[in-house]
Formats: sequence, structure tokens, C-alpha cells
Amino acid sequence: MKKSLLIFGILICNLIFAQKVKVLNFGTFHMAYTPDAHSYKFDAKDQKNINETYEIAKMIAKFKPTIICIEKVPNETYKLNNDYSNFLKNKDYKTFYGGEIALIAYQVGKIAGVNKLYAIDEQEISYYNFNIGNQLKNQVDSLSEKKFNAEIFKEFDEIEKLSTLQKLKRINTKKYLDQNININADNLTYVSTKGNFEGADEASVFYHRNLRIFSNLNQIPVTKDDRIFIIMGAAHTAFLNEFMKRSPKYELVDVKKYLK
Repeated sequence: MKKSLLIFGILICNLIFAQKVKVLNFGTFHMAYTPDAHSYKFDAKDQKNINETYEIAKMIAKFKPTIICIEKVPNETYKLNNDYSNFLKNKDYKTFYGGEIALIAYQVGKIAGVNKLYAIDEQEISYYNFNIGNQLKNQVDSLSEKKFNAEIFKEFDEIEKLSTLQKLKRINTKKYLDQNININADNLTYVSTKGNFEGADEASVFYHRNLRIFSNLNQIPVTKDDRIFIIMGAAHTAFLNEFMKRSPKYELVDVKKYLK
């Protein structure tokens, strides 16, 4: 009896794992205003940039998503989808949402025939002070975070010279995404006064936000036939990759397969 139950359990697990939902988890830089610690210069009204992002949207649309998730909070869902619906109906409509949402997410949705977008960001938790390393007095180690971050920012500055497509290719590499976890969270663990955890506590706020983003994603009803396209700032992409790599529900699809 016990053996039969064990075999049945294994079969059920194999069935679940065989039906993972495919996800194209796409990291981007923000193509509109952002309060982030680092940003790339980008003119969303420049026709060359509009043309290039449209070509990128066509590449991504080959993934054939049925669900698209973006970096807005869920309480904006109605406004977002009203804006998106007007975009689909009228080619001359001026969208309320700009940046990568209008330039890439909307275009991918239109090409792929997706009628609804999902907002999965989370910003209702306490304030996240990523600049605490420059503010805290009497630190045990006042140099490590600054040194490690400077090395990362130096590489980010080199990416500034690339085209939009080349930027996005670099952003969606494991090295770049890992650096985003470092610079937004892990490097803060070097920031503290004796016996305290000021930097680690700030890093935990950012981890908390991304766990909630993942929870928002998990609340979307899906079937095994759905294909999810997520477009968010690279730091969120990096965290979601880590969560989904271990998930029994999702199968990450390599972004390089679509960014040609």
C-alpha cells in the first residue's frame, strides 16, 4: 500500500513538473523617468529609438505570449488596460503610459494578440534607502560597498555607448542580472555600525518587495498552455529569475533566443 502511494505521488509530481508554464522574463532599463540609482539616457520620442524598440518588440512577439506582466502596481490595472485598449483601437492614440510599457509591452501585446495586461509591481512596503551607505556614520566598514558598487557602475557606464538592442542583450545576461542583485541589495550587507544591521535591513526591504512581486505573479490564473512575458527593470528581473529557477510552476525561456 505504502509503495503504491509512493509511486502515485511520484507520478503526480512528474505530471506537475511536465506542465510548467513557459516564461520569458525580460529585463530592461527604464525608458522614461526613474528614481533608480542608475539609468541610461534614452529619448522615447526620438524616431530612431521608436523604430528600434518596435523591431525589438517584433522579436519578442515571436515568443507568442498569452500573458504580459509589467512594472506597475495592481491598483493601476484598470487604468493600464483602458490605456492599452485605446492603443489597440486607434493607431494615433497618445498613450498615458510611456517608456518601455508603451514602446515594448504594448507593441508586443498588439502583435501577439494579447487583450489584457497584468500589473505585478509592489511599492506599498516601507521606504527602501539604497543610499544608506553614504549616510551612515561610524560604519564598521565604510569602503567595501563603495568599492564594489564603483566597479559595477564602471561597467554600466560602458553599456551606455551601446545601441538599445545591444544594451538589452547585455542587460539580459546572468552577469548583469547578478550585478543588479549585488548593487541593489547584497552589497548593502557591508554597511553597518558595530553590532547592528542597518544595510542588511535595507536590503531585506528590497528582497521583500521582489518576493511580493513574485506573489503578484503567482496570483494570475494560468494554464499549462499559457506563455508569460514579463518586462521589468533589470533588478526585478534578476530576483524573479532566482525565484523561478527553483519553481515547480514555471520554466524560464532564454531571452537570447529572441533578441537576435
